[in-house]
Amino acid sequence: MDALNFLIEIVFDLFLITVLLRIWLQASRADFYNPMSQFVVKVTNPLVLPLRNLLPTVGHWDLASIVLAYAVGVGKIIALSSLTAGMLPMVSDIIIMGLAVVLFQFLSLLFWITIIRAIMSWFNTGYHPMTALMAQLTEPFLAPIRRLIPPIGGLDLSVLVLIVAIQFARILLNNLFSIGMGL
Repeated sequence: MDALNFLIEIVFDLFLITVLLRIWLQASRADFYNPMSQFVVKVTNPLVLPLRNLLPTVGHWDLASIVLAYAVGVGKIIALSSLTAGMLPMVSDIIIMGLAVVLFQFLSLLFWITIIRAIMSWFNTGYHPMTALMAQLTEPFLAPIRRLIPPIGGLDLSVLVLIVAIQFARILLNNLFSIGMGL
């Protein structure tokens, strides 16, 4: 049962990460021609394009992708609940837990992209498409922190502050929603 639970979580989480990346790439106006951006678009297009016929894009926000991310989060809750408990939670719980799954996954994604960007900055001396993409994704979160806490002696503390804030938000989210379903 644990192995099946693991597989279900991996499938839902990987697809949710891809959909969240699509939303994030569009919202941050990241380079569409970057190889990672192209991968994300190609993987998510089969489900996003039909939804886009029903749901418009509002500003930088692609409502079709947002609804798809939420549907994946709800699908994960339903699949895991039916597998482990044998019955579904109440609809109101599914609605709230689906949102919590999406938020928690976004915070996890932001955490890892920030960590990877910081590590890559230590070794990367020239232009690399992945480094540029990670900078485009994380800069909207890091720039406001840098305005409050400028680099001290050449050391940029904004990454550390963002990581602490992300971890705080993940713990708070976990406590608020009391999620014990593999988030």
